[in-house]
Amino acid sequence: MDVTTVLFGFFIILLLIGTPIYVALGSAAMISFLIMGDNVMAMVQVAYNSVDSFPLMALPAFVLSGALMDRGGISKRLVYFAETIVSSFTGGISGAAILACMFFGAISGSGPATTAAVGMLIIPAMIQRGYSRGYAGGVTAVSGGLGVVIPPSVPMVIYGVAASVSITKLFVAGVFPGIILGASLLILNYFQCRKYGYKGSGEPFSFVTVLKNAREGKWALFTPVVILGGIYTGFFTPTEAAVVSIFYALFVGCVIHRELDMKGIMSSLEVTTWITGRVLIIMFAARCFGRLLVAYRVPDMIAEAMLALTSNIFIIWALVIIFLLFVGMFMETLATILLLTPVLLPVMVKLGIDPIHFGVVLVCCCEIGFSTPPLGENLFIGSGIAKVSIEDISAKALPFVFVCALCILLIAYVPQLTLWLPSLIN
Repeated sequence: MDVTTVLFGFFIILLLIGTPIYVALGSAAMISFLIMGDNVMAMVQVAYNSVDSFPLMALPAFVLSGALMDRGGISKRLVYFAETIVSSFTGGISGAAILACMFFGAISGSGPATTAAVGMLIIPAMIQRGYSRGYAGGVTAVSGGLGVVIPPSVPMVIYGVAASVSITKLFVAGVFPGIILGASLLILNYFQCRKYGYKGSGEPFSFVTVLKNAREGKWALFTPVVILGGIYTGFFTPTEAAVVSIFYALFVGCVIHRELDMKGIMSSLEVTTWITGRVLIIMFAARCFGRLLVAYRVPDMIAEAMLALTSNIFIIWALVIIFLLFVGMFMETLATILLLTPVLLPVMVKLGIDPIHFGVVLVCCCEIGFSTPPLGENLFIGSGIAKVSIEDISAKALPFVFVCALCILLIAYVPQLTLWLPSLIN
């Protein structure tokens, strides 16, 4: 029996019966190893190699710093500052949700964490001001996905490790795409709010108020400067920046804001342990699965099939993006990256696509996956906070998802949007 048939057959069957993704990946790989006659103990070596990586240390560090910043009052001040900027305009409070997600995304690196941190503060405020529960939850859920595009980004760290590319360049490459996605959401939000009659706060825009809130939230606003400034100037690596951000969050939360206590620190450590452990298990299982795919030339077969279909790079990009968006509906982000990177990256490199460019497009597609049912983690978080059904929040989120998909096509078709900034780094 063909090993690839066994591999994919067991994987699909296990997924269909509701097996967790890491169990499905690992079990399918183990059965395939046994059929091949290989020593299953080789999987232990794969497990070790999966985590034996200095860049991977950035993962738990960024997760912990994001949790500490949330508990230490930094996220709250970022939301207040974002609201000050746009609350006077049509759809101002929902625009503030989008801006706040962009700000918090620059410190958390996680879509669900961004949705939860911003949503807990701003969704109730939106409902209080007359927004429907579905719209309040939907716009925040989609905007929360910006947390994985705007650097620092946990999925970019995982892709950088899986693809053996510079995480610093990935972070830099994500800046313009993140801004494009955020701006498109703000524009659509304005027209949607005009349609539904959601007004601004009624108070005139005031530079004095903006400056006042900026002064009060200066330590929160300075956070991305510390993290990203150190990386982009080459003062420290992304992994070192993640560790620095932990100490910065502790200092600001305990000494400046005085809102971070021992209970908050322990809660942050608990969240970090749970998320990191979950990621590492998926990473090990996906690496075993990916090793078999490469051994049996699955990426080469896919490349040959795509090139036989068409040699037009625009059509190939469209097919890849549609495929990634479809997979994102059913598979979580990190598993998608770890499983599909060894399959699709060689194909795209063969076609002349830069690995950094492909990585950013892949992460952007995963960003949409947070907001598309049936998996859509951000939708579940948003619906829980807004106390509304998944059906209602999904319907309100769909226009924003569609606009994000159009932006991804733009990012794919115009590589300079992604590659110009990284080209400035030696």
